[in-house]
Amino acid sequence: QVQLVESGGGLVQAGGSLRLSCRASGVTFSRTGMGWFRQAPGKDREFVAAITGRSGARTYAESVKGRFTISRDNAENTVYLEMNSMRPDDTAVYYCAAAPGRFLVDSAAEYNYWGQGTQVTVSS
Repeated sequence: QVQLVESGGGLVQAGGSLRLSCRASGVTFSRTGMGWFRQAPGKDREFVAAITGRSGARTYAESVKGRFTISRDNAENTVYLEMNSMRPDDTAVYYCAAAPGRFLVDSAAEYNYWGQGTQVTVSS
């Protein structure tokens, strides 16, 4: 019943920008905290950013703070991740995740639903 679909991944040069989108269905989106995570080959899935369902409060991993911006459009049931000043170590599969009833959550174990991921590759 719950589905999260990411889009917007691709290849970008270092210093460039990408904007990821994640459209959710099957949830009361305005009451659902949303997060972005990423996973590079051979590495654990790591937290990137999170946003609350109604207030839009945000939190970021230190590695992306000042470069990435998470936002949401509750009318469209969509969360976004704007990535600027990208670096080769940003290369990963990016996943959006949903946590109904939660606020700002940076632990993957606390999210109930996950998208299939979208590949982001940053060339040097």
